Amino acid sequence: MSPQSPPGVEFDADDPVIRSLMAGASTTWVRPDLDPAKVALRDIAEDPGVGDGSAVGVDPDIMDRAAQCFDRFAPWFAETFPETASAHGIIESPLISAAKTQADLTNRLGAGLPGRLWLKRDDALPISGSIKARGGFHEVLEYAEAVAAEHGLNSNEPATYSSDSFRGLAATHRIVVGSTGNLGLSIGILSAALGFAASVHMSADAREWKKELLRSHGVDVLEHAGDFVAAVSAGRASAEGAPRTHFVDDEDSRSLFAGYSVAALRLKEQLEAAEVSVDAGHPLVVYLPCGIGGGPGGVAYGLKRVFGDDVHCIFVEPSEAPAMFLGVRTGLHSAIAVQDIGLSGATAADGLAVARPSRFIGPVISPLISGFATVTDQVIKAGVGVLHQTEGLDVEPSATAGLTVPWRTSGHLGEGVRSRNATHLVWVTGGAMVPAVDRDRYVAEGLDLLPTINDEI
Repeated sequence: MSPQSPPGVEFDADDPVIRSLMAGASTTWVRPDLDPAKVALRDIAEDPGVGDGSAVGVDPDIMDRAAQCFDRFAPWFAETFPETASAHGIIESPLISAAKTQADLTNRLGAGLPGRLWLKRDDALPISGSIKARGGFHEVLEYAEAVAAEHGLNSNEPATYSSDSFRGLAATHRIVVGSTGNLGLSIGILSAALGFAASVHMSADAREWKKELLRSHGVDVLEHAGDFVAAVSAGRASAEGAPRTHFVDDEDSRSLFAGYSVAALRLKEQLEAAEVSVDAGHPLVVYLPCGIGGGPGGVAYGLKRVFGDDVHCIFVEPSEAPAMFLGVRTGLHSAIAVQDIGLSGATAADGLAVARPSRFIGPVISPLISGFATVTDQVIKAGVGVLHQTEGLDVEPSATAGLTVPWRTSGHLGEGVRSRNATHLVWVTGGAMVPAVDRDRYVAEGLDLLPTINDEI
């Protein structure tokens, strides 16, 4: 054990990457020599082999089944949420070219980016406006189908879920989750729409407007002074042993994971519609903001299933809360927290304010992750100003974490990624539901901080 390691947690504190994390600096770790995707996915399907018995293999059909679930409920969404009617009840976000943002950042950073920059706008996902919508919705829908089937209702018929019979049943069941904010929104809003009682345990990082929005939907919001782990633990304890209660475990949920993975199938269609090729000569690099790891983990799994070795996934975290980065780099996964290396875990990117990574995602998905990066809060906030100026988009800070990272990593992922044929896709994770007063504050602060981007590389 290094003398700088806390008691009971062994890691190499002399590792230069760990030392950079410990200093709260912008840190990059690129892993160009991953096993082929086919091999990694086979191993994941059989058994991740982490040795502690806490993780099991992932069913290769998990993504397709989740997509089928969303398809079954599409008519119900179109009827219940009019904003989804034009898309026939399919919950998906736009893919847009970001040439103006690329030009702006190239100028600020003083370095070119080979290839083209795109944005996947999960800030504009219908109903709950964040990357958490797919996973959260999927788990609620799976539970709804289970309740319907258990009581002899036709679980495959969309009209079932608008019926008085189902809603009467749903009112006797409760769905519980712990959240920093966005997962709570997706779980709470959809649970309430289906007639379930819902309780969301919110950590100290959660924004007040998210709590008020949930309450406006009739959701019980329980506030905790502790961090994300404390909120999840409180939610788990409240649900344990309670009748007709389902706990959504953001630290270890296959159902959330499956819902997130469906994004890859939809992205494939969007790239084809935009005439963007993804193959060995036209690599795709995806930059995913990461908190507990479930959202980016599920998306990365789906992307590797769809695009194989032609896609590279980079996880991006705040410099004070690099939970997944730290867990994978040390090999300790959820056995280590950012406080163990002297970091606070506090960040303006509330959706990423997680000190300890998912028990499930790190051991299972790490063989698929091409790299990690951390970004300071100043640069994350400044990203809000960049998108406001260049694309006219106003998002929450956590959504911009990956914005500058392509300039830091593209030179380390192989010759193809350094070519003009590469596609760099920054996943914009949330923001459409931010109240105007908060949005204006984020933008003003981001514009003031724009000069901090200049020193990012």
